[in-house]
Order: sequence, then C-alpha cells, then structure tokens
Amino acid sequence: MSNTDMTQQSERVALQLRYQSPSEAHADHVQLIGQLNRSDVKLEATLQEPLIFRETMAALFAIVSSDYRYAPKDRQAYAAFMQMRRAHQNQGLAKAQRAYFDWLLKNDPLGFCILDPIISVYPNGVVFEVFSKDEGSYAMLSFDYKHFNLQGTPVYGTTNIDFSDSLAQGLEQMRSFKASTLSIGQTAVGLDTVSSTAQPDSTVLEKQVQVPNSWIRGFLQVQASAQLPTDKITLNPLDVYNLLHHLRMHADIKGKRRGLRLELIPGRYPSIILEPNDVVLDTQTEVYKGKQAKIIRLWGRRRLNLLKRILPFTETIEVGLLGNGMPSFWTMHGKGWHLTLAITGFTAANWSQALNFDLLLPRDLNHMEKVTPLLKVLEQQWVLSLEELVKQTGLNRAECRSALLQACQQGLVMYDVGANVYRYRPLTVEPLDMSHFQFRQPAEKLAYDLVHRQKALSQWQTLLLPGEGVEIAATITVKEDKRDYLAKLKLNEEGQVVKAECSCHQIMQHGLTQGPCSHLIALRIAYALRQAERNVATISQETRAFSRRKASQVEQIQLTLNEQRVFFTHEQAAKIRRQQMAFNSVNAARHAYLDKIQQLEASGFIDSTLG
Repeated sequence: MSNTDMTQQSERVALQLRYQSPSEAHADHVQLIGQLNRSDVKLEATLQEPLIFRETMAALFAIVSSDYRYAPKDRQAYAAFMQMRRAHQNQGLAKAQRAYFDWLLKNDPLGFCILDPIISVYPNGVVFEVFSKDEGSYAMLSFDYKHFNLQGTPVYGTTNIDFSDSLAQGLEQMRSFKASTLSIGQTAVGLDTVSSTAQPDSTVLEKQVQVPNSWIRGFLQVQASAQLPTDKITLNPLDVYNLLHHLRMHADIKGKRRGLRLELIPGRYPSIILEPNDVVLDTQTEVYKGKQAKIIRLWGRRRLNLLKRILPFTETIEVGLLGNGMPSFWTMHGKGWHLTLAITGFTAANWSQALNFDLLLPRDLNHMEKVTPLLKVLEQQWVLSLEELVKQTGLNRAECRSALLQACQQGLVMYDVGANVYRYRPLTVEPLDMSHFQFRQPAEKLAYDLVHRQKALSQWQTLLLPGEGVEIAATITVKEDKRDYLAKLKLNEEGQVVKAECSCHQIMQHGLTQGPCSHLIALRIAYALRQAERNVATISQETRAFSRRKASQVEQIQLTLNEQRVFFTHEQAAKIRRQQMAFNSVNAARHAYLDKIQQLEASGFIDSTLG
C-alpha cells in the first residue's frame, strides 16, 4: 500500500452496518430495519397522519442524499455501474444491494460516504438524524407519541436504519385514506404478500462504509453548535414559500452575490433580503425581540428547497442565527412533530469559513470528570432539559453547559432545538477516538500550536481595502525550522480567503493544491481571535459599514479608521460622496470615529459590516 493510500485510509472511519433485511414500505406497512450489531430498538404503532409521515420522511431523504458540490460528468464510472447493474438484475433485492455496495467500495469508496439515518426511540417520541453528503446540511426530525397509536411497549435506544431509494419510493405510495402501520426493529414483521425480502436468496445485508473524518467531525460540531447563543426570529410558512418561489423564478447570476440577508431591528418585523438585486420580503409574524439592530448574511439558501414538501403541514418556523456565514437553524413546527434543518454556511473545501466556525467551540476534550456523571444521568432518564440536568447532577449551570457541549462533540449527546432538551444518543457502537476529529489535518494542529506560542506571530500588518475586504500579513517564527516565514492573506467582505501567499516550501512549490500550510492557517486563526478580542479603546485600523432602508431605497455609509485618518463614504441613489479627515494623533482620530458611529446608530443606521 502506498503512502497516499495509507494517509487516505487514516482519514476515514470504517463502519460496518449489518441488517437482517432491507427496510421497505409495502402494503401500507413501513418497516425500518435496525442494525444487528447494536442493541435492539423496537416500536410498533399505527400512524394517525400518514401524509405527514410521508412528507417529512421524504424531506429527510432529500436532505441525507443532497450534494450541492459541483461534480463533472464521469461517463466511464456510469458505464461500469450499468454493467454491474445488468449483471445482477435477476438476483434478489438483498443480493443486488450487497453487490452494489461491494462495487461502490472498490470503484468509488467516497461515493457512499454517509451513515444511514440514525433513529432513536425515547420515552416521549421517535427522533431521526441525518447529515448530508456534502457536509452542508444537518437535519433532525422528531415525532411525539401523540402522532402514533402505540401497539405494545417500545424498547428505547439508538440505532441506524437502512434507508434506500426503494424505501423512499415505497413511502411515496402512502395515502391518507389508507391505514398505515410503522415497525422499527432488527427483524422484519411478516406480511400477507410475498416481498423481495422473503425470497430464498435473501441474506444479511452488509454495508462496508468508509466515512471521512471530516464528515463525522462536521456532524458532531454542527449538532453541538445548536446550543450556542443565537438570535431567534419567528416566521410564517408563507414567508419561506415566498422565498423559495423567488429563488425558483430567478436563477443565480454567475459572479454575483448569492447570499440571504436578514435585517433585524428591535421592535420591528424581520425583513428577508435576496441578493444580488436586493429584493425585500417583509414578514408579519413576530417582531424581533433582540436588543441591537443587525444584518446577518447567510449562505446556502438553495438548501431551503429541501423543506418545500413539508411547508403545507407547518404551523410556525423558528430560525436561530449564530452570525454571518455561521450555521443557521430552521425549525419547522407542526402538530406532534418538528424538523430542524441546520444549514452550515460552509463546505469541507472552504477551510477559511470552517476554521472561523471552529473558534466558537471548545477544543480541549480530555476533561471527562464532569461529563461522566452527566452521561450517567442521561443514560437513565434519556431526555432532560438543562434545568433538570443541573438539579440531578449537582453541577452549576455553566459547568453543565460546558459538559453538554463536550458530550455533543463526542457524539454521545444530542441537543433537540425544537423541544429545547438534551437526549442521550451514542452516534456509533464503539466510542469515537476524538484525536482523529479534534483537527481536520496535521497542519491545523501545528497552526493552533503556533497561535498559542509567545511571539510566534509578529510584525502584524493590516491593510484595509474598501469595497474588497482586508489584507493581513505577519511574520511567523518556527523554532523547529530555525527560520521565519512571511504569510499573507486577502479576505473578502464575506471573510473568505481569496488570495494566499507564504514563503514556506510547500506554498512556493505547490501553491494551495495540497491545501493551506500551517502558517496560513495560523495567520487566519490569529486574525479571527484578534477580531473577537477587539478592544475599541485601542483600535487603530478598522472599517465599518452601515445601511438604512426606506422602502426599496438603501442608503449606505462606509466608515474607515486608518491610524490618524478617518474616511467617510456616503452612497445614496447612485450618488457617492467621499470625505477624509486627518488628526494629530491616533487617539483623536479614534474618538472621532467612535462618535460618528454613535451618530449613525442614533439616526437609524444598522451595522452591516459583514452583512
């Protein structure tokens, strides 16, 4: 085996999913087959609302199979797949599926790089979890028991279920005028008609899945981020329908912005602004209850199309916002169910935005003295709120939150956004080795080490580029190499890296084809930390943008502090007015800059620096 193959193998987790038979929906009976190598989880029930179950499960299947990454056509792989399909077309369903997974493992090991949906049966309901193949969407679907007529006593626990195209097609046959039943367990329930799983050639279905570490890491971190502080707004399903209708009728323009801006002003209804033409969709559901006006810009708006089928059954939509370009949580509430879609705002390839998101989460996962007692309580109670956990564990609120965040990042606990409770849910049979998921790559580990060294980063330079972004540079001293490296990054207004340079051998020889070096990552992390620890009393360089909307007209102001100068740019109705002020000292310029910001905010302008 070559070094490249060994490296790729170490960046994946080999999982074996064994099922007695494929899951299927047949004769108004939905059978979800759980893993044989996990504890048996059972549920027998009659569905009270088959249409709601059908549409929510269809949305779940759309999310888990979604992949918005660009993929060029590969006709050779298609020809090989069709040859394999013809060779096994007369075999039973179980053998055909096993042959398909064997072929996929040999020919395209990353083609099926997702876990089957995770299902958990709790004392208060059933929960499904999925994470999309492109690492851009996480979804959690929860049904209360009021949605079912239970038959017998459920067996609580967590497992994976086989979720295939044939199951999705079977669910589409469900109708409201037909009574439908749901069975969850390791073995299939006998049906009156003979199905493919009853054929003589049916055997245990095995899937050898090579899951990339980045996929599991994204799954854990996005789910853990749900409990971080967020700005929350409430929307009507019609608001999201209008949003999706506009996206459907207006294609994205290449080279133009494709973001989604939410304009939040305390005491007013939120406004949704669609780029690049700044189309404003006003909402009338609930006013924004935050204390500070802000504009939050999101990416991945096309992923909201995955929710279109459940909009008719949705009563209210709650949106949780972490910040510009950060994950957003869209929770659809209906009668006896809720579905939370988390749009991450970044992909695995966007290391700039991904690193920025990582700064929100703790990295030290070695302290288990407070996590262990919390897990013991959750193992017994299954579902508890934060207040109940504080009472039963004896930890204070801050300690309990920290322990829960670590448990979520280790795949042992999940946070239910819609119900505001924590659920015990081990992601895999064996505990995950967190040393494989703490950092995306060795270069990232070295970068964090450099950031925390004293005087490793020096000679900082920050060049503000109005209308373009910011250019940062620093000298990075590496004692092991006995030399200094000059690293430069150019970030656009969205915080993404558009240009990167470094004097190290890797970048000089290969550029970014082998990924960013540790010096560039360290520079990006250090800059984000400096921004987070920004002290207005000591700043000497900064650019802020403000906007004020009147009907469809937008008035924009850009204010820049650069040492002893303050630059003022006013744009309204295609007219631009510029002003420059010079001062005798940085302190005087800073005071003038901050005073101007207060005047703008008092006049109704909103800080839209990153929006």
